[in-house]
Amino acid sequence: MSEPERVWVKTTEDGRKVEVIDGWVCLAGVREAEHLVEILEHPNRQAILRAVPGATHVAGRLPLTHEQAAIAQGALLAAQRVFDSSPAGITQRISKAVWAKAHAEGVE
Repeated sequence: MSEPERVWVKTTEDGRKVEVIDGWVCLAGVREAEHLVEILEHPNRQAILRAVPGATHVAGRLPLTHEQAAIAQGALLAAQRVFDSSPAGITQRISKAVWAKAHAEGVE
C-alpha cells in the first residue's frame, strides 16, 4: 500500500503542520475537517476574525487565509477526483461516510 498524498497548507505558530491528507484537512496528521467553511458563514466569525484578522475560511478549528484556503480546496477537490477501488480505498470512503453521519447527528 502506498503512502497517502500530503499537501502542505501551512505550519501553525507552535510548529504543527496543516496538510490535506487523503481528502481531509489534518492538523499534525489528525483529521480536522473534510471541507472548508467561508468565514462569513461561520457562526463564530467575529471571534475568529479578532484572533486571526486575515482569515477567509476555516477547516474545523483551523483558520485559513485566502491563499491557504485555495491550496487546501485544490487538494480536497483533487482527492475527490481520485477513485481508489482497492479494499483500503473502499474502507476509507465508508469511514468518511460514517464519520460524517456521526458528526451530523452530534455524536462524538
